[in-house]
Amino acid sequence: MIYDKISNMKLYKGMNRNLDTAIDFITSHDLNELPLGKTVIDGDNVFINVMETSAFPIEERQYEFHKNYMDIQMDIEGIERVDTGDCADAQQLSYNEERDVGNAAASDLGSCLIGKDNFIICMVGEPHKPNIAVSDERSLKKAVCKVHI
Repeated sequence: MIYDKISNMKLYKGMNRNLDTAIDFITSHDLNELPLGKTVIDGDNVFINVMETSAFPIEERQYEFHKNYMDIQMDIEGIERVDTGDCADAQQLSYNEERDVGNAAASDLGSCLIGKDNFIICMVGEPHKPNIAVSDERSLKKAVCKVHI
């Protein structure tokens, strides 16, 4: 997991070519201007999904993971908590290959608040639990950039 301010995102360039493409796009575009749905940045290598959703009580959330794409999650409107789980003891419960998403059980490792100025990068295989409510206001507009590994 990488958790930081969007203003620091360029510090993470150089780790992966597709991640560099995603960082260049995110730091040069206003996420508020992107349409809802999928915006293709580099074919199947890098794309961004903008969605309107809700945050939920922690007891309604479950760890998810991906095998082929890392996530860069950013809130455009609203604020959410994202928890991360321990990869060392994670147990896969389900996996949908077509959607590249599975559910897992894992020990809690950490948590962070996203909001409009921060981001989290969840690596391939890393259990993460997004969309956790932190207040009574649960509306979210968020962008999730998918980066192929």
